[in-house]
Amino acid sequence: MRQNPQRRAALLDAAIEVLAREGSRGLTLRAVDAAAGVPTGTASNYFANRSQLLVQILHRTRERLVPDPADLAGPLDTEVLLTRLLDRMRRERSVHIAMLELRLEGTRRPELQAELASFQGLELEANIRWHLDAGLPGDRQGVVLMYLAMLGLIVDDLTAPAMLEAHSVQGLIRTMVERLLPEKPAD
Repeated sequence: MRQNPQRRAALLDAAIEVLAREGSRGLTLRAVDAAAGVPTGTASNYFANRSQLLVQILHRTRERLVPDPADLAGPLDTEVLLTRLLDRMRRERSVHIAMLELRLEGTRRPELQAELASFQGLELEANIRWHLDAGLPGDRQGVVLMYLAMLGLIVDDLTAPAMLEAHSVQGLIRTMVERLLPEKPAD
């Protein structure tokens, strides 16, 4: 296996684009080569098979979706942070769509499902820990509920934006924060 990290990242970025554009059925090593503009067979030098490619795409999505430290600077405000999250997802639309495709593929591939469950579980735990350690409002359960609510909003925003046109997305985020992560816990 070749180990050029820049080439591997470029191949994974191309794979993300193929996955987002063509879906799981369109993701082949040959399609990745074509999307990356490299000679046929290059991807197979980096990934032993399609299953390995899928797992590495999962990890590359994490790298691409990590917030810029500037997005986390200054006084922390949950509504602002969630708005920045949505903006990042819109900018990195292909990455998030590819993640959705990986989730769907995981329903058909138990080995990928196990990797997804572990990966997503660790990500969720890290987000909960960060939120609570930052002293933001809400408790553990509220953060999980916010995660689930934002995931639904992001999926609809990226896949069926017309559905949300009658609603202020910013207003929805504000209401989610107020209801799910209150400053003071309910009695």
